[in-house]
Formats: sequence, C-alpha cells, structure tokens
Amino acid sequence: MEALLVLEDGTTFRGRSFGVQGERVGEVVFNTGMTGYQEICTDPSYRGQMVVMTYPHIGNTGVNYEDPESATPHLRALIVRRVSDKESNWRAKQTLARYLVEHEIMALTDVDTRTLTRHIRQFGALRAALSTVDLDAVSLQRKALAAPTTSDEDLVAQVTCAAPYEWMEPVDPAWQATRVPPPAGETPHVVAYDCGIKRNIMRQLVASGCQVTVVPAHTSAEAALALDPDGVFLSNGPGDPERVPYTVESVRGLLGRVPIFGICLGHQVLALALEGQTYKLRFGHHGSNHPVKDLSTAQIAITAQNHNFAVDIDSLAGEVELTHLNLYDQTVEGMRHRRLPAFSVQYHPEAAPGPHDANPLFQAFVQMITKD
Repeated sequence: MEALLVLEDGTTFRGRSFGVQGERVGEVVFNTGMTGYQEICTDPSYRGQMVVMTYPHIGNTGVNYEDPESATPHLRALIVRRVSDKESNWRAKQTLARYLVEHEIMALTDVDTRTLTRHIRQFGALRAALSTVDLDAVSLQRKALAAPTTSDEDLVAQVTCAAPYEWMEPVDPAWQATRVPPPAGETPHVVAYDCGIKRNIMRQLVASGCQVTVVPAHTSAEAALALDPDGVFLSNGPGDPERVPYTVESVRGLLGRVPIFGICLGHQVLALALEGQTYKLRFGHHGSNHPVKDLSTAQIAITAQNHNFAVDIDSLAGEVELTHLNLYDQTVEGMRHRRLPAFSVQYHPEAAPGPHDANPLFQAFVQMITKD
C-alpha cells in the first residue's frame, strides 16, 4: 500500500507501507548501524521517534526471541530503503514486517533514505507525519507541525516500569565479553532506575556479579535507600532530561550517600542533579559506530549511541571532570565527580548489538562499589 511521509518543513517522501496501516506523527532521526534493527525497534529511548536506517537493506535476518531490548517496540515508525520480504537466519522466528504489524508499528520502504538522512543532517531532527490513509501533503504537514516535540512530553513516564522488580538473567555466555569478576564472596546490590532501561544493561550488571533491583523513574531517594543498595544505576531513556525533574531530585538526594553510575539519559540526569545544564543536538547521535576518546588513557573506543541531548560540561566546571569526548563533534561523552563516587557516560557500553569496546565500564562500577 502506498504511504506518504511529510516533514514539518513540507518535504515529502513517498514509499510503500510494510507495517500496520494508519497514521503516526513523531520526530524523524537516522541510525547509522548496519545491524541491530530489532534492538533499535525495542529500545525505549526511541519513544516518540521515527527511525530512518541509513543501511539500505533491512530485515534479512528476521526477528528472534533473544534480541529485543524490551517487551514491545517503542518507535513511532521504521523507515528503510529496501525491506527484505524473507528472513534468513537460524534464530529467526518471523519476518520484520509481520513483527511490526503484530505490534501496530508503521513502517515505510522504497524511500530514498540517503536523501532523507542528508536533509535531517542539514536541517536537524524534524517532526513528521506518516500516513496510508491521508495522502495529501498539505494536510500531513499541518499534522506534523501540530505534533509535540520530544521536549514537550514526559516520555520517560510512558516507558518506565510500574513497580520495582528483580532482574536475574545474565548475558548469554555465547555473547559474553571478557570481564573481571567482583571480589570473591561479594554480591553488590544495585538499584537501577528505569527511565527506559534496556535488557542488556541489566544482563551486564548481573554478569558483573550484581544483584539488581529495578525501580520506577519516579522512585524517591528515600525509597531507593530503603532497599539498602551498594550502588545506584541511572538508565537510558527517551526525550528531554529536563522533563524528568522527579528523577533529577531523587539523584540529588542520593549523591554522596551511595556510588552512582549513569548511562545516556542517566548521564544527563546526573548532570542536572549536579546543577549542570543540557542542550539539544541538531540531529543527535544514533548508531553503533561512534568513536569516543578516553582522555585518561588516550584510547579510542567505537561505541553504540542513541541520544538527542548532550551535557554542557562548562556548566559543571570545578566539581566535575570531563573523562570522554566524542571525536565526531567534540561533545561530552563521559564525566566523573572529583570528590563523590559518581560517574557517567553518554554512550551505551552494554553494546546491544555491539560493539563491545566500552564493556569494562560495568566492571569499573562494580569495583567502585566493592573497594574498601
């Protein structure tokens, strides 16, 4: 079925629908990963967004039961150059198209994704309307302009868990990277704030020797401390960190009382809790091939990233040290407090689907917790 994508500036892209029929609005971003479309679809950090895959051929390995990062897809729509009608992988259980239809996700193929990506790079992440029922460009542009931005909604509230729960599943040994186990006899208890947490983050914490309790993003500092944690983890999540003041306030109450490690949105929340500032990037960082420099060792890690906002390190001068830098645009990729046991990174060391260069950060967190 024919479908039409119209950006808020009036730019149109016609293609063929391979997901559910209907109409969606959201912010369009592009992802430069060659693999991992299943993890991308199920990453809660994509809530409210339509994702353009820059790699031209998507869907050839199908969908399996092992790779989802959450129970359901969260993106508003998936946009590709060419979708595979057949799956070919020993783990595949169904085609990508069937999976998206089952979960009521719209999808668009036969689109010039190179032109669309270049447009986003030039003009920034734009709102858009995608429809199979309304093919009038003027009408869809009006709908795109009326859509909320990712700063207008509390998207974290839409993806966080309803109640605390225990996570006990480790990383599958077949995919497990080399890691340093915690000291013998110690099982540190980590309370993980769920702002849209990915399953592989929890698996990495368990594989590093932690007992993991996941709590909703609105959990107060007092409630978190009542669980007697040895450390607190701040997860990834969607949208603007300034839209989650409740989590920022909780982190402010935890600083100095328990070691803290943040990833992605958790990194930004930690910065706000330290009275810093964040800002929106032009088109964000989305992909599995972003080079990051560790300023203490001068080593370069290739990292997975998915975020639209960044930390202004100058707003944290004095108490916070810059530890990692993005080599594409010199944005902040990591920081740590000079006095308190707290550090964070903007990228994703859990690496689902990869790469695994930054995996040792989980062990660094465990060592911070367990050191005498």
